Amino acid sequence: MEHRLPERARPRVHALVTPPRLATRAAALALFGAVAATLVAGVLGGLGRLGAAPALEAPWAGQALLAHAALMIGGFFGTVIGLERAVALRHPAAFAGPVASAAGALALLAGQAELGRALLWLASLAFCAANVAIVRRQRAAHTGLLLVAAGAWGVGNTLFALDGASGPVLPWWFAFLVLTIAAERLEMTRLSRRRPAALPAFTAIVVLLLAGAAASAWSPRDGGLLFGAALVALAGWLFIFDIARHTLRAAGLARYMAVCLLAGYAWLAVGGVAWAATAHGAATRDLALHALGLGFVFGMVMGHAPVILPALTRLKLQFGIAFYAPLAALHASLLWRFGAGFSDLARRAGGAQLNALALLWFALTVVGAIVVWRLRHGRADAARPGRRRA
Repeated sequence: MEHRLPERARPRVHALVTPPRLATRAAALALFGAVAATLVAGVLGGLGRLGAAPALEAPWAGQALLAHAALMIGGFFGTVIGLERAVALRHPAAFAGPVASAAGALALLAGQAELGRALLWLASLAFCAANVAIVRRQRAAHTGLLLVAAGAWGVGNTLFALDGASGPVLPWWFAFLVLTIAAERLEMTRLSRRRPAALPAFTAIVVLLLAGAAASAWSPRDGGLLFGAALVALAGWLFIFDIARHTLRAAGLARYMAVCLLAGYAWLAVGGVAWAATAHGAATRDLALHALGLGFVFGMVMGHAPVILPALTRLKLQFGIAFYAPLAALHASLLWRFGAGFSDLARRAGGAQLNALALLWFALTVVGAIVVWRLRHGRADAARPGRRRA
């Protein structure tokens, strides 16, 4: 039998239930707003380093220039990946990590460097704890690697909190991003037959990558060579064993993701070669950092966003051919930046501006896809017979 509350009791129950929901939504909007602000500030900071950003009088603009890498890797990616883990765990405590990393990025922008570094360090500790919980739930090679990636971020943030210098920190930060993506792709390789030597070879590459990151602290030349070689080896492993080679022949979203992945692996190999060359004195630092950060990491973001964004925000989007346009723009702008701009700083700055426009184009494409989905499916729901009106 259905029990109905008296009419007088209903407003009281509504008053008890609604405020927490509103508070949760407000907190979520504030967190996503911080993530968006961090991304914009990080991109402007990177442009500012090349003299390609518009002149801004705001105090945070100078801080964005100084803390570009920390904002992008810790503030943006650390928060987004932390949110993904928290949603997977479905435990309120798991959100402590992304909240701390977002707050750390805002502190850096506010000129509170020590506070910002401390918050990023705390965020990585919480992130490690979340990944330990995931390993306990599912013991597998890919979840173990996710924990290793979290540990790499923790090591990098510890060094950053102690010193604030980016030199010995960057290999650990990039190891965090690269191994996180590699872990997700390792999980997908279970869908196809792996050769017996595939997993041992993958493990050896991970060990080499971590050894290169560690050695970079006291021997940048040798450590950089190991780190770059590991990146190239990982790109080769992914080209051979990832299912993207097979899904490239599919249609729709599966093909789009395969294109993003395979193009990203090419940039991973380029970044590895450039990283090793930089360690040996070549003028390829910009190529090493941004072939990885933009070509590989953001290429993966473009590929996975149509799947991850609905899981994080519950906002569905309508995938279409329009997603290929900003992807092509990103890779074309990178070719310009590293080709024509290799020895010409003005053209390199122009390439960086085109990189930023490609990212903006992708963001607008995602927003448009969300709007299109609502228009199409909203009309379908409205036309459905027997639909209850609010």
